[in-house]
Amino acid sequence: MRRLMLFAFCVAFLVVPLFGAPITVRVDATDAPSNVFHSHLTIPASAGPLTLYYPKWIPGEHSPSGPIIGLAGMRVTANGNVIPWTRDRVEMFAFHVDVPSGASAIDIDLDYLAPAGGALFTAGATTSPRLAVLSWNTVLLYPQTANTDTLQYEATLRIPRGWKYASPLETRSAGEEIRFETVSLTTLIDSPVQMAAELRSINIPNDTGYRHTINLASESSYALETPADFADRYGRLVAETTALFGANHYRHYDWLLTLSNQVAHFGLEHHESSDDRTAENAIRDEEARKWLSGLMAHEFVHSWNGKYRRPAGLATGNYHDPMTGEMLWVYEGLTNFLGELLPYRSGLINAEEYRDELAATAAGMSQHVGRTWRPLLDTAVAAQVLYGSPGAGMAWRRSVDFYPEGSLVWLDVDMTIRSLTGGKRSLNDFCRAFFGGSSGRPEVRPYTFDDLVAALNSVAPSDWRAFLNHRLTTTDPTPPLGGIEASGWRLIYNDKPNLDISFQEHRSKGANVSSSLGFNVGENGRIEDVIPNSPAARVGVTAGSRVIAVNGRRFSTDQMHDVVKASAKATAPIELILEGDEYYSTARIDYHGGERYPHLERISGKPDLLDVIGKPLAKK
Repeated sequence: MRRLMLFAFCVAFLVVPLFGAPITVRVDATDAPSNVFHSHLTIPASAGPLTLYYPKWIPGEHSPSGPIIGLAGMRVTANGNVIPWTRDRVEMFAFHVDVPSGASAIDIDLDYLAPAGGALFTAGATTSPRLAVLSWNTVLLYPQTANTDTLQYEATLRIPRGWKYASPLETRSAGEEIRFETVSLTTLIDSPVQMAAELRSINIPNDTGYRHTINLASESSYALETPADFADRYGRLVAETTALFGANHYRHYDWLLTLSNQVAHFGLEHHESSDDRTAENAIRDEEARKWLSGLMAHEFVHSWNGKYRRPAGLATGNYHDPMTGEMLWVYEGLTNFLGELLPYRSGLINAEEYRDELAATAAGMSQHVGRTWRPLLDTAVAAQVLYGSPGAGMAWRRSVDFYPEGSLVWLDVDMTIRSLTGGKRSLNDFCRAFFGGSSGRPEVRPYTFDDLVAALNSVAPSDWRAFLNHRLTTTDPTPPLGGIEASGWRLIYNDKPNLDISFQEHRSKGANVSSSLGFNVGENGRIEDVIPNSPAARVGVTAGSRVIAVNGRRFSTDQMHDVVKASAKATAPIELILEGDEYYSTARIDYHGGERYPHLERISGKPDLLDVIGKPLAKK
């Protein structure tokens, strides 16, 4: 009823595109090396007032993060004459124009000034002198509508001479100007374009009947070199993911993997692709290549969980109606769990690496003492303000914990299903029933909390509503470790380095002493956060200060680790010389516990269910 009323309002008071006529958007990316995209749109319209929107709520970003700050040089014309535009006084992403009598369309020219750094996702750095990623939401406007599926866009693109490109969009013709298939605005924004002077496409062998391709782009040709078994190993990931869900909801799938130190690093999911950006050496470095599988698997899983099945609050019909994130512990939490488990099943990481990843998650959530006032559910509801929040204060404020803590919750769900059914059913059965269905073209099937509870009950009848609500709303100081313990393991700490934490230290060039002294410190000595009531916090060490020296010697991460290790036999406190703004101070931390890293230890007498859940599902 409400949708019908809104549609009637649009027809009566707003100009809409003429029936059957697509909107055209022509993007010139030849200046992308200089951080500028030029765009020209032609929008069919009739005389009268017209409201245009710059995309604000971008799917997968879970916040009103459309990078409108990069919009510049906007000029609107009709029949060659300039039309004045005004920004809405309340909605900063809306613009009003009056289409003159006799005009059948308006033309819009605009530039998008790509940032050099800073923000997350499509608002972050997206270009370098030798590569770029085009997110269509950054270079277009659209007429106000209840549903962007009804708006058809015909897109063309010019890229720098000599560059190559990759996109999930199918190409109608290619030459000096690339012409893509005509698609809905929804599909266009869901289909980024990767372009670079150095771009390599690797087809992944699989038995699904659908093309799967990893597209590698970098400033350097050396960064695109892969081991001989690279494609086959990711073929196993495709096989395991397909075996889990039982269907593929796409025509083909493209990983757009950008290997560059000049762009923002993240993964952003799309129905038929993912926009994955990481360090230039992520494939050439053996350790980094192994852990890269988690990013690749996470965004791949999103094609099912997040794109095909989507929480109703995130399944809005356009890009200006607000999204609500209360179900992100499913959208992101379950994806986080599967994005770590599937590389294990696929042989991309081994059992010890998987356990250390899980142990690091459990330890990290134990350190987020803000759980005593902010329940897990609120980290999801407040996602739009927690994304991009500073590292300082994170342990007490909490962050987007629905990712890591969601992993713990869904492991608990899996172990509970196995217990209820005597091992006959598992989370695998839930995933196949809830995210499976028919293969083929992308579609969206929204769901609610009630739908989720009903689906779990169909797999293993129980009071799932109470089970989930307790974990979502509790302010217990202990994170949900029941799934780890039910799997036959327990969280412990010892002086053996954790493999996941060691890689994170290697990648950041920092030192993680959070389980001993109570903080992480960067290569330059800057302290990211201090865990409340930790040994460091009790002597006044604060986030944002910089360690100048450790026990009288100039700071280095190796020196920090050596001193913490030696503390097990030392009698004197660890002495830090700190710099904060214009002031220097000395902190003496009375700690003698040595190095302390989280691990999982077998519980005697219980079966090893982590080994069971790691077994491959796909036939070799």
